Amino acid sequence: MTTSYQTPMELQVKLGDRLRALRLAKSMTRNELAAKAGLGSRAITNLENGRGSTVETLIRVLKVVDAVGWIESLAPTPTISPMAMLHSPTPPRRVRRSRNTPV
Repeated sequence: MTTSYQTPMELQVKLGDRLRALRLAKSMTRNELAAKAGLGSRAITNLENGRGSTVETLIRVLKVVDAVGWIESLAPTPTISPMAMLHSPTPPRRVRRSRNTPV
């Protein structure tokens, strides 16, 4: 199933499901996760059920379950900016001297 056909709500639910799986893999209850993340248990419930949450809540949860690496996959650092390439001057070309010009 491709993500291009999913609604934002479907993606939130999918994210919540994956976060729940991570929490369970760490053998943590929602209350334990909430306490370690400095959040209320309701915030964890909302996040896991795809009912919306804040970016701060997501980051706090990712830190507790040792999944901060997800952030890199969500927003990878671009290596080449196509827009910068459009605005950059053309690279210098090699200049050839004519054979008749003395060195």
